[in-house]
Amino acid sequence: MDDGFGLYLVMTDPVAGYETCAAAAVRRGVRYLQLRMKGAPRETVLETALRIREITRGSDTLFIVNDDVTIARDSGADGVHLGQGDLPLDEARRLWPEPGKRFGLSTHDEDQARQAAKLDPAYIGVGPVFPTPTKAVADPAIGVDRMAAIVAASTVPAVVIGGIRSGNLAEILRRGARNFCVVRAVNGRPDPENAIRELQAIWRRERVPA
Repeated sequence: MDDGFGLYLVMTDPVAGYETCAAAAVRRGVRYLQLRMKGAPRETVLETALRIREITRGSDTLFIVNDDVTIARDSGADGVHLGQGDLPLDEARRLWPEPGKRFGLSTHDEDQARQAAKLDPAYIGVGPVFPTPTKAVADPAIGVDRMAAIVAASTVPAVVIGGIRSGNLAEILRRGARNFCVVRAVNGRPDPENAIRELQAIWRRERVPA
């Protein structure tokens, strides 16, 4: 399967609402849609995950839950995304051995990316490329040059993340990124479908040689 799928959308407090944002992602054929509700009670996250699962069911959009493999499992999601401080990947696979589930891993430097690839995840996250306020304790930005080197060396699909928006997307794509993750660029818009469409248009333009 082509690992150049483009937009990976993380939903965190979307101004349009989780269900509206998810429906927009499905209509636009977004490959990966992640639910990230940091600090919310487990019951609230699971309830939201179940609603998002219904919206994405039967579509081309893969539904991923952030951090918690048990919520991903209990909601019937397509996969889980794990950070460096979360449950180890082998333990997550033991808790959720169902075939075909996707496990993604965050990486923040070259060594983490090399180690993560050895675990054969569905993809790795690479970043943050640019400074971003979406985490209470942010990892240092790696910049475009290091991003390009890590992506080029990765043996598994890489998704670059961190401060990416329409104004800098072309730059990272020209430096070799094939897949990119956004948070605020869509969640902060009352019209998420238009925001997604704009980002996809930039990706298509930069992906196809002139």
